Amino acid sequence: MASPAEHCQRERGVPMKPTPRNQQHDPAPGTPKAEIPSDETRAEGASEETPADLASDEARAEVGMLVAFLHPGSASRRARALVREALQGEGVSEDEISDAETAAGELAANAERHGRPPYEVRVFTLGGAPAWCEVVDGDPDLGWIPAVLDRPRVQTVVDLYAEGGRGLMLVRVLSEGHCRAYPTTTFATGEPAKAVAFALPTRSGTRLTCPPLLRLGRRRARVLS
Repeated sequence: MASPAEHCQRERGVPMKPTPRNQQHDPAPGTPKAEIPSDETRAEGASEETPADLASDEARAEVGMLVAFLHPGSASRRARALVREALQGEGVSEDEISDAETAAGELAANAERHGRPPYEVRVFTLGGAPAWCEVVDGDPDLGWIPAVLDRPRVQTVVDLYAEGGRGLMLVRVLSEGHCRAYPTTTFATGEPAKAVAFALPTRSGTRLTCPPLLRLGRRRARVLS
């Protein structure tokens, strides 16, 4: 099984580096063109092939996805339970599981409080091992979320905490900065949405620095009841 870093290199075609601070996030890999702003689209007649399309068969076969639909009133609890269940038996410590569980719960609570239905939690797997967790809601507006996730802790002003940024900053700390927000689509309907996500702890100790391709995850998706 490829390491998380090798997986990102395969998908992007270039070595991955941590997301620079104070930088707007790019659209998620695999995001349909309709969701990408016009200045990001290719010129007419340009090649449709991307580095992601050149990923090896091995890399494509490695990506799987667990999907659970979240309901108002129980979104945080369901997200926490799914992440804990996914990580148990994967060779990570109880503290790491607890941190990931807390991060997922915070994101689900934020989605329910500030976003709109439908709500989903998606755990991407690489070679069967959980590696990336997304919490998705039906409001595609990213708002100030990327700015909060990208800011160094010392630059975060107090009023961000009052505006709901406290949970995001906690996710940043618990994921060691391996967190992102980007446009996506809902699994159930394919409608525009947003994902706020973080890398899960792994047995090797390395974490993903980019989200896996959604279109690859869909091919081996398992919807949990």
